[in-house]
Amino acid sequence: MHERLAAVLEDLAPAAIAVSGGVDSMTLASFAHRHLGRDRIEMMHAISPAVPPEATARVRRHAEAEGWRLEILDAGEFADSDYLANPVNRCYFCKTNLYDAIAGRTDRRILSGTNTDDLGEYRPGLEAAREHQVHHPYLEAGIDKAGVRVLARQLGLDGLSELPASPCLASRIETAIPIDAGVLAAVHAVETLVGDSLKPQTVRCRVRRSGIVVELDHDSLDGLDRARRDMLAADIVRIFPGLPDGASVAFAPYRNGSAFVGGRK
Repeated sequence: MHERLAAVLEDLAPAAIAVSGGVDSMTLASFAHRHLGRDRIEMMHAISPAVPPEATARVRRHAEAEGWRLEILDAGEFADSDYLANPVNRCYFCKTNLYDAIAGRTDRRILSGTNTDDLGEYRPGLEAAREHQVHHPYLEAGIDKAGVRVLARQLGLDGLSELPASPCLASRIETAIPIDAGVLAAVHAVETLVGDSLKPQTVRCRVRRSGIVVELDHDSLDGLDRARRDMLAADIVRIFPGLPDGASVAFAPYRNGSAFVGGRK
């Protein structure tokens, strides 16, 4: 695995990696930096209301510890009305803005942390990547998510190797409900509250037309008694801007991608 990935990166260097703060792109950045060196690889991290602040802090921390060449940028998707409208292919507009912003700052090839497991999901951002000639080293090396976590452990990135998946905060908003920075901040606040209270393996705060739905892994949901549920629901109503008294707050089993509604464009 090391040899295949190293060979792919040698062919692509010099390059710039889009680093989100998740295990995939962070592991790729660490491996590429150690293999290629500072002069042949640079990292690009976009900040926005859709990016949890702890993801940005993680990127900064690793960049300082490992000596990355890191540029922090604003991809500008919150100035894009197509993105803000939140169609089912919202991720296409997000990634288009991201890759446009990176291409405006470097003439190097752009790399992503997409792995082979991602090909089995609806990923409209991959179309934006294709249009921008973005390369996916894990795909070219045949590495899946489990392989990424193995690689992270082999690199001594134990804190990253077990990092749970955490898509951007906009992925919590049901299709066609407009993206709003204040709502995303509330989503993050709810997930932090529930995470601190229940210590769940997985938590997603979904914003739906019917109200707020907090999705949890089965063990955490099964262990949530009525008193704790009512207390959390009351706290969640107070966190969200503009929710009327008596607004619906529900708890449900976690489902990957459950905020996507409607046909795929």
